[in-house]
Amino acid sequence: MSTSQTHVSGMEASAISVLKRAVELDQNGRFQESLVCYQEGIQLLIDVLKVVKDDSKRERYRDKIKSYMDRAEHIKSHVKQIKEDGKYHEQIRIAENSTGYSYGALFKPYISSLLTEVWVEDPYIRHIHQLYNFVRFCEMLLKSPCKVKKIHLLTTQDDTNGSKQSSALAELKGSLATRGVTLDVQHSATIHDREIRFDNGWIIKIGRGLDYFKRPQGTFSIGYCDYDLRQCHETTVDIFHNEHTKTL
Repeated sequence: MSTSQTHVSGMEASAISVLKRAVELDQNGRFQESLVCYQEGIQLLIDVLKVVKDDSKRERYRDKIKSYMDRAEHIKSHVKQIKEDGKYHEQIRIAENSTGYSYGALFKPYISSLLTEVWVEDPYIRHIHQLYNFVRFCEMLLKSPCKVKKIHLLTTQDDTNGSKQSSALAELKGSLATRGVTLDVQHSATIHDREIRFDNGWIIKIGRGLDYFKRPQGTFSIGYCDYDLRQCHETTVDIFHNEHTKTL
């Protein structure tokens, strides 16, 4: 097999893998996530089509692309309608010890260029590992295709080591400011619910808040740096959509 044939075969395998995932998500009612996979898979098939010379194969790829595009458009229409009706609800169950749920992977389907402001309500942004979680969440937003200008955090005050919590959040606030993002931190002694709101209408409620990752086995173990490889605690993620997102 020539190098070009190997390259095409690799792209086709990638497309099949992504589209298979899209269909699985689609069948499980995780429509917003499935749309992302459909779009990625379709683009991979289009890239394959550009380099394939055989007419019969080209026709087969065109038919597949059209089929997946039609399904994606149907999902878009369906999602748009239930969002307008205020009935959008999607649930993701993160299994014990599962991997692949970094903040980027989890939040990607709900981030768009329209996103400019984020509200995080989480009582447990207090201890060092929880503060690092919040930093990673902010980093994820900065790397995403959005234009976040303000992040609001409502959490509880750490009664045992409040100075460390305050200094960490103050440092993060200064760091975000250098990138044109304002961090507003408020404290409440009574909050319990965990909720993240985006001003593009998406509302994400995670049972464990941002603290759903397990402690790595060691400093030099896989998953210490890359959260996609970090094992998770069991938790449930509920996603809603509200055309008029209110502040926390």
